[in-house]
Amino acid sequence: MGLAEWFWHHEYWLPPGATWEDMKDSADSHYPQPQDILLCIPGALLLTILRLLFERTIAQPLGRRLGVRDKLRPQAEPSATLESFYLQLGRSPREEELLSLAKQRDLPLRKLQTWLRQRRGQDRPRLLKKFCESSWRFTFYLISFFSGLALLYDKPWVWDHNLCWLRYPQQPLQPALGWFYLLELSFYCSLVATLPFDVKRKDFKEQIIHHIATITLISVSYCANLLRFGAMVMLLHDASDYILELAKVLHYLRWRRLCDAAFVAFALVFISSRLVLFPLLTYYFFVTKFQLFLISCLINVFLLVLQLLHIFWSYLIIQMIYRIILQGEKRKDARSDTEESEAEEPAESQG
Repeated sequence: MGLAEWFWHHEYWLPPGATWEDMKDSADSHYPQPQDILLCIPGALLLTILRLLFERTIAQPLGRRLGVRDKLRPQAEPSATLESFYLQLGRSPREEELLSLAKQRDLPLRKLQTWLRQRRGQDRPRLLKKFCESSWRFTFYLISFFSGLALLYDKPWVWDHNLCWLRYPQQPLQPALGWFYLLELSFYCSLVATLPFDVKRKDFKEQIIHHIATITLISVSYCANLLRFGAMVMLLHDASDYILELAKVLHYLRWRRLCDAAFVAFALVFISSRLVLFPLLTYYFFVTKFQLFLISCLINVFLLVLQLLHIFWSYLIIQMIYRIILQGEKRKDARSDTEESEAEEPAESQG
């Protein structure tokens, strides 16, 4: 048995008693094919190009028109030695390292600290850049959520989850559902591809884990023809994502009351969809109602990873609401709006 034949063995990908023969195309029925997910490569490229065009032709002019302005920041004087130190240790140097460098360069410690503060300021993302990124994600998530809602609301298996598994895996692919699936996969692939160039947030590591888990779940569930279940999971995620991005856009515009209202709406939708509906859907209607096999066990593992991330983000959200309501602190986006360097310039992250 060759490696490819072993990898695609039906016992791994399909429930007991089912084979790939059950998912062969016919004149009346078309089924998902593993090679279809390769369309996410040109899809991700196309979405990246579309994003660049959107940001330059729509988001940037709109942001400037609405008053989004980048703060003028002093430029650090060029210095090869200090630059080398900054690249190695400049973000979080210890006091003894600063003292040693100041002595080597015969610089007052205060002047060295000022240089490092200015140099870190140069690397902080501009407000307009953050506005453009959030505007793009808001636009995509909004379109994705309401497109998915329009696609799924009249499907009987959405309201009676037992129908998700009716005659599985012999469930013909609906073209619109297939394209919705591939669009979501392409988008998350584009997010991973642009991560090095995007604003680096405090939950950068968690974002990477989330994107990897999401791409794996979408790809595997497509190959195993679990599109009905997968589409409902994606819709639950999109339900709160566009509200979060809207809150960020309003934050950058300094429309504080609207921003606070959007954040409260986001918190309610996020917690109810990720901590209530998501575990109910994944555990009760997937774990308890579905036959276990290798791929379904793998899916369960990645669903658990997502749920742990949901709990982590929900904790941050609840913590922030507690500070806002009971302590009167100014709002910061505890989930992912605040960048790693923002702690040094709190004025930018105040609501």
